[in-house]
Amino acid sequence: MAQETKLRICPLCEATCGLELTVEGRRVTAVRGDAQDTFSEGYICPKGVAIQDIDSDPDRLRTPMIRRADGWHPATWDEAFAEIEKRLLPIMERDGRHAVGVYLGNPSVHNTGLAIYGQVFLRALGTPNVFSATTVDQMPKQVAVAALFGTGLSIPIPDLDRTQYLMILGANPLVSNGSLLTAPNIGERLKRIRARGGKLVVIDPRKTETARASDEHHFIRPGTDAHFLFAIVHTLFDENLAKPGRLAALSAGLDDIRALAKTFSPEAVAEKCGIAAADIRRLARELAAAPSAAVYGRIGTCTQEFGTLASWLPEVIHVLTGNLDRVGGAMLTRPAYGPGNTKGAPGTGRGFRMGRHKSRVRNSPEIFGELPAACLSEEIETAGPGQIRAMFCVAGNPVLSTPNGARLAKALDTLEFMVSLDVYLNETSRHAHVILPGLSPLENCHYDMAFSQLAIRNAARFSPPVFAKPAGAPYEWETVLRLTGLVSGAGAKCDTAMLDDMVMLNLIERETKLETSAIAGRDAQQIFAALAPRRGPERSIDFMLRTGPFGEGFGKDPQGLTLAKLEAAPHGIDLGALEPRLPEVLRTPSGKIELAPDFIVQDVRRLAASLGGNGHGELLLVGRRHLRSCNTWMHNTTRLVSGKPRCTLLMNPADAAALGLAEADTAAITSRAGTVQAPVELTAEMMPGVVSLPHGWGHEAPDIRLSVARDHAGVNSNLLTDEHHLDPLSGNAVLCGIPVTVKRAAKAREREAVAK
Repeated sequence: MAQETKLRICPLCEATCGLELTVEGRRVTAVRGDAQDTFSEGYICPKGVAIQDIDSDPDRLRTPMIRRADGWHPATWDEAFAEIEKRLLPIMERDGRHAVGVYLGNPSVHNTGLAIYGQVFLRALGTPNVFSATTVDQMPKQVAVAALFGTGLSIPIPDLDRTQYLMILGANPLVSNGSLLTAPNIGERLKRIRARGGKLVVIDPRKTETARASDEHHFIRPGTDAHFLFAIVHTLFDENLAKPGRLAALSAGLDDIRALAKTFSPEAVAEKCGIAAADIRRLARELAAAPSAAVYGRIGTCTQEFGTLASWLPEVIHVLTGNLDRVGGAMLTRPAYGPGNTKGAPGTGRGFRMGRHKSRVRNSPEIFGELPAACLSEEIETAGPGQIRAMFCVAGNPVLSTPNGARLAKALDTLEFMVSLDVYLNETSRHAHVILPGLSPLENCHYDMAFSQLAIRNAARFSPPVFAKPAGAPYEWETVLRLTGLVSGAGAKCDTAMLDDMVMLNLIERETKLETSAIAGRDAQQIFAALAPRRGPERSIDFMLRTGPFGEGFGKDPQGLTLAKLEAAPHGIDLGALEPRLPEVLRTPSGKIELAPDFIVQDVRRLAASLGGNGHGELLLVGRRHLRSCNTWMHNTTRLVSGKPRCTLLMNPADAAALGLAEADTAAITSRAGTVQAPVELTAEMMPGVVSLPHGWGHEAPDIRLSVARDHAGVNSNLLTDEHHLDPLSGNAVLCGIPVTVKRAAKAREREAVAK
């Protein structure tokens, strides 16, 4: 059979690298990096190579499944939708739409069809009970930048290719490939900072792979990043190093920041965070003196009790040092598809609103239409009006990825009905009554929307499907539209093509009403006709590109961008380095950077009150990532899980000795939420008083169909995370800095003796 070469954007992590696939018929025989890709330039990581394994995985579901009393049964698509209609609609009629919950998993962001049409389904369903992986990940950063700049994805990106000084907190980009920082081959980019005479500083409770490659590493006590960053701010004011330059006129609240920072002198926070006051002052001076600089905080700064403050303070530092919106500093991408911060009147907007409704049990406020994922169990368990009795879980595995997964698993078993949209029978979908499978990532088109907003360069790339989808199998977007029709009253056999047309017309009509749009005042039907014969995501992408900041505007700029032009450029189109976007990018009512929003100022008091304790004597648990893993969903390929076991408890030798533990001993790790066991791995790269387990494992359920993952089950660290412990401003779960006790696990004979 003849070989063909196919190109593909990898959808398996945030780096979005270009892949070159060798294909024979329906089989991938080789995967390489696309050397001509305008963005990734040939870089590839092990996950990209493994896309062939996911495509051919025999455990991947290829037909709907229905769970009966005697187990799982394959079903046709019509049978599956008939089951949903029969069992879901009576619950909605009896208890209302509040009785249905939705959980959106991380992979839904990597799937273009789900990213576009998932919101259509949520609007049709009309439930306030929406949860997602966002509140076990980056919600604090989105809240912070929304308050500052007006929209939740106006996230300043370190200008890695031009900066002279980079400080990294709570992130390990050599392993994550970048997170809220889309930067292929990030390891090489960090090396170039040092090669051009710049400096890389890492602040982390573990000497990570990135820290090993840095100029300077400092241990920091988990959960104290905001204290450390505020001490940087204090020093900038105290030593007259704050020089915002042009940003002063664009900012509101500078005097408030100066007053707030007085409490957090380096001397006041040094014991709390574990970094000497002299070092804090020196680092502040270096940041201020560097020709250009950026502070990058990620998962460790988000998933802690002061997550929003720790996500807000880097942007404050960028303003004070003049590095926000400056070449080599922290800059804002201009995505080609035209998200919210490229639409409407530039420099002003409605700003950020939250708390439009609250969770029923804990009274946690809604943020960006979501409730905290840590509240999901109680919303299912607690009887009364609004109790969740049915669930949709879309491309997610919250039993492994959200706090106290054991409690959530029990809660899911009490639901009257559950639907999972998933390609696997996993730890969460096993609780469903119907599973609707998606396609292989190689059977879908791909235009990255989420991560093109976080990229270190402006670029646009599109991948058509590598393989045709199986006959009779719908695309995910068609499945979601069919569910939209079902919950809207159009029935299980609704006309999805008609719904798709309605979605497109609504999108066009909204755009024509924007005075600043290239198609302002144009006839919507005429624009609709110009998009033919495309349908589905391709039609939406074409429209968004044509009306985006680089678009041709349906004839307004014939040289502008269209999907057809991207299809003719299979390696992508480079749209240039990041450029200053202030004040145009702002969407705050004042038209300024709101440095001191009231709700953040109020939380600074909580931070100040925490200065009293240093936590000596307790062990704190942090997570860690691996280059061959991505949360919970890449463990069923031998290529990625082979090698040395990863689910070990990293400990400093001094801590282990104090507890009588040695290398390879089995430790029992206990928190308020539960206990797990893991072998001990000793390393001086762990800060004394801190231990680490990886996230996303624990594939032990007896009825999952993940043959490889089950043989490499590992430990679910989220059995230890406390669902009651949240960052109050964002509702984000605290996954970093969990108080634990560690002791040697009882051996089998000892356990038997205790039992007797």
